[in-house]
Amino acid sequence: MPNYVLVYRGGGGMAENEAARQQVMESWGRWFGSLGEQLVDGGNPFGPSAGVSSKGEVSNGAGSSLTGYSIIKSDSLQSATQAVKGCPVLSAGGSIDVYETFAVM
Repeated sequence: MPNYVLVYRGGGGMAENEAARQQVMESWGRWFGSLGEQLVDGGNPFGPSAGVSSKGEVSNGAGSSLTGYSIIKSDSLQSATQAVKGCPVLSAGGSIDVYETFAVM
């Protein structure tokens, strides 16, 4: 069964206080729980970023606006995209890119 990387864009940012942070973490926990054995790696949110061009030039902040990732396994790209529909990023106004990964060796 292939793995799929879920790449998050947007979706809220840091919660204002401890109660709100706890509520966000609980929604992620429920969603991860609903994935069951499909969940390979819950991932992490992204922090500060930099971009590096093909010429080696470094810029502050990557241009992609990515906010985090997770990895799941699924039978197909279609079933992977169905599985992400309950992700808390979506209810917070963000979006998710789903990429199938494959072994090169």
